[in-house]
Amino acid sequence: MSPSNAPFTILIAALGGEGGGVLADWIVECAVRQGLPVQATSVPGVAQRTGATSYYIEMLRQPATGAAPVFALSPVPGNVDALVASELLEAARMVERGFVNARTTLVASTHRVYTTLEKMHMADGRHDPQRLAGAAQALAGRAVLFDMDVLTRRHGTVVSAVMFGALAGAGVFPWPREVCEAVIKDSGRGVQASLAGFGAAFDAAQGGVVDAEAAAALTAAELPQALRHDWSARLKAWPEAVQRLAAHGALRCLDYQNRAYAQTFLERVDALVRACPPEAEVARDEAIRHLALWMCYEDVIRVADLKSRASRFARVRSEAEARPGEIVRITEHFKPGPDEVAAVLPRALGEALVRLAERRGWMGKAHFGLHIRTSSLWGFLMLRTLAWLRPLRPRSLRFAHEDEALRAWLAAMAHLAPRTPRLAASVAGLPQVIKGYGDTQVRGRQNYARLWATHVKPALVGEVDDAASALALEQALRATLADPEGTLNTAHARTPAAAQPIFWAPRRPGGDAAPSSPNA
Repeated sequence: MSPSNAPFTILIAALGGEGGGVLADWIVECAVRQGLPVQATSVPGVAQRTGATSYYIEMLRQPATGAAPVFALSPVPGNVDALVASELLEAARMVERGFVNARTTLVASTHRVYTTLEKMHMADGRHDPQRLAGAAQALAGRAVLFDMDVLTRRHGTVVSAVMFGALAGAGVFPWPREVCEAVIKDSGRGVQASLAGFGAAFDAAQGGVVDAEAAAALTAAELPQALRHDWSARLKAWPEAVQRLAAHGALRCLDYQNRAYAQTFLERVDALVRACPPEAEVARDEAIRHLALWMCYEDVIRVADLKSRASRFARVRSEAEARPGEIVRITEHFKPGPDEVAAVLPRALGEALVRLAERRGWMGKAHFGLHIRTSSLWGFLMLRTLAWLRPLRPRSLRFAHEDEALRAWLAAMAHLAPRTPRLAASVAGLPQVIKGYGDTQVRGRQNYARLWATHVKPALVGEVDDAASALALEQALRATLADPEGTLNTAHARTPAAAQPIFWAPRRPGGDAAPSSPNA
């Protein structure tokens, strides 16, 4: 048989009970209706997870002329044109067995069904999904990866219908979408649900759709239609994992500040996506997660806002098991110092207050306790007044400090991700040392400055060993997170006692000592 008319091979890797046989039957029926010679074989499994099912299909791309074609009964490594897997580990298993190479279009779900060995592990025995997906993307000629389980549950169908739509959307079949839909309609069982799952997967495989979880988050937030449309258009251009992180992060920034602030977050996400190559996917996702948390840092304004929300009062009543009509009194305990007051002041005023406090020795020592009963009208209005300072936050001293450090961190990520992906992943987790406010926040900033100067700055100015530098930063980061008191910072280390003068005083007759000049 000439190479131009060589069989087109499709391998289906599923689990027992997922309808892999139905999918194979649908593909065979489509080929028959198009007049294409086709043959299908199967090796069914016997259990939901441990029994993997494999279905192998060979067909011609054009109707046969002359002698009847001869098809193989089983797949050959390196000779598979299209492979669809219903679960990520099944896709990795096919990669390991050599069925995925540069000629293969790999269509796989990114969700996991854990193996018995993974469940039996005493600690966390799960396979790393990033490594599994990375191997698939690196070896396949084309990889189409998305969460098929979400679409399956969302449309109340079985994963075989979603796999069918994904294959069609990926352009694997030599026939149009309408042929697939006609075969589903003629199957006569669960037609509407199967068509819905097929269509959703078809769109997802082609790109241009918002991940189901991200779309659900935007819908639940009840955003204005124009804003939801604008954000959805942005999300469509990004991978699924980025869409989910970006959707939740944008909503968090919107709740924290305003619409413009959320827009800034999305722009920074886009910059990270463009800066990170596929091999830096772990660094990209970790950086986006910490970006959302960092941009929504806790300050007095945020704390006052959260403590005075109706949802918080309802939660406290629920935790106290208060019955309707019972009075619940809530008292907040605050202990602000000069640094916390300076943090919410305009930058110039805040810096002046900090200099004054340092000169007078107030920093870390001068605090005044406040007991505010938020369940009273006066206490509630005090907290809401603080919360209403939110429009002034971008001009505050704390915002200026955080924004400067955040911009430098983003620049470092853009520089390191293409060159040293593992080190970039470690740098992506660096912002987690900055948390809280007051003394906790001061220690966090000192920790961050120490780690930055010791591990990140050298990597930005010279060549580094990716693995060694990443390992050193990971160890230093773990040690820092395990040191809440900040004893690793030289700024918090106790200074040795300085030499003190000794005063010698001769004793007067009668017992009184007369003062004299000191001698060191």
